[in-house]
Amino acid sequence: MSNSIKNKEVFGESFLLESAKAENLYFGYAKDMPIIDYHNHLEPDIISANQNFRSPTAIWLDGDHYKWRAMRNFGVHEQFISGQASDQKKFMKWAEVVPYTLRNPLFHWTHLELKNPFGISEYLSPKNANAVYHQMNESLQTSGFLPQSILQNFKVEALCTTDDPADDLVHHKALKDSGFKTAVLPAFRPDSYINMINPEQYISGIKKLEKVCGFPITSAYDLLNALQSRINYFVEAGAKVADHGFEYFPDTTKWNHSLEKEFSEFLKGNLSSFSDPEALCGYMLKELCKMYAEKDWVQQFHVGATRNNNSEMFRKMGANAGYDAIGEQYHAQRLSILLDELNTEGKLTKTIIYNLNPAFNEVLAALAGNFNEGGIRSKVQFGAAWWFLDQLDGMTKQMNTLSNIGLISTFIGMLTDSRSLLSFSRHDYFRRLLCNLFGNEMERGLLPDDEKWVGKIIQDICYHNTKNYFEI
Repeated sequence: MSNSIKNKEVFGESFLLESAKAENLYFGYAKDMPIIDYHNHLEPDIISANQNFRSPTAIWLDGDHYKWRAMRNFGVHEQFISGQASDQKKFMKWAEVVPYTLRNPLFHWTHLELKNPFGISEYLSPKNANAVYHQMNESLQTSGFLPQSILQNFKVEALCTTDDPADDLVHHKALKDSGFKTAVLPAFRPDSYINMINPEQYISGIKKLEKVCGFPITSAYDLLNALQSRINYFVEAGAKVADHGFEYFPDTTKWNHSLEKEFSEFLKGNLSSFSDPEALCGYMLKELCKMYAEKDWVQQFHVGATRNNNSEMFRKMGANAGYDAIGEQYHAQRLSILLDELNTEGKLTKTIIYNLNPAFNEVLAALAGNFNEGGIRSKVQFGAAWWFLDQLDGMTKQMNTLSNIGLISTFIGMLTDSRSLLSFSRHDYFRRLLCNLFGNEMERGLLPDDEKWVGKIIQDICYHNTKNYFEI
């Protein structure tokens, strides 16, 4: 274990570690802990098929809207981002942008992803882009860079994907039957069935759900039965998690008999629209939360995004293309009402609240602390910094808020929320930052000068708290 704090270049072993105590915590306690990534958007079919990626662009740039946004900021034409340009040309355009990402988290993430697993320890630029592309491509054709090998390289013990209730989960089942050491578990994401944005698209989704459930859905009661049947199906495949994303948190108190009758007429095709989608969302959410409690699932609420802001690009590309932003909607009061109702009924399960607007960090962290109970450490969690905030400043603010208002010692730590297998390097990024926060305060005399004591807390945050919370 090194006590040196020299050579702070981005590729150095002491990256982000600003003191000897931070280094000791990282190398002695955090670095080699397994990873449980309890929320991501990885595609289970890719993991199950376990085939070589066609190119560095396929594993590194395709669908990565973080990188896409940076390329657009730099003025790169869309054909080199999401368009028809060749994989190699897209890579070369990204290499042109990378030197200009200084102080954006992408500069760190890019080079950490090059270092592990590719072993490339040089700054990417147009000067070396061709050589880096070919070195990555050569590695990707080997067995050590198959999807399952990459997960093993990062010591991923378990991960939870994000799945539509109508999914057959065949790839999750195949992975389980194959004996693959990493547990690849589904997570239940019913947003499209409870949040009606476009009536035609909503009905299309209902038809898909009817097909897998085997019965018509012509009422709210039918819809809840259908979702319950899919929850049961997900349980059989090992699911432990449900996930929801909200631009604004719905009012869970508005549903009534009149709206129930109208919704039934809408489902039967007698109405072209429904008058109160928010009331529907609130009602369905509350009933789903009760179902999650019965299964002892963890429910996750992502709040604070405003999505698809560029209507022209949404028309051309659809959702999740890099045109989302931080919203300014207020969520706490409605969320508090829901949690309180569920708690009063004995139906409040473990809950994680992810906040995207840092202005509400203290608000939501304080709210989470109202609904804990004996026998469960931090039953309601103020979740990890999310999306636009999962960088040094955002993660630091989230952990400082949690430390000040709750107990960071019971925090379940980092997740990738990513579509890329290479994003597991963000766990290392988080662990380095975590050790630096604690190590620097040990140096300043704000925390005990006891590595075993503090190191145990570090290991809990990196791994043990997560394993216990999700009962994996």
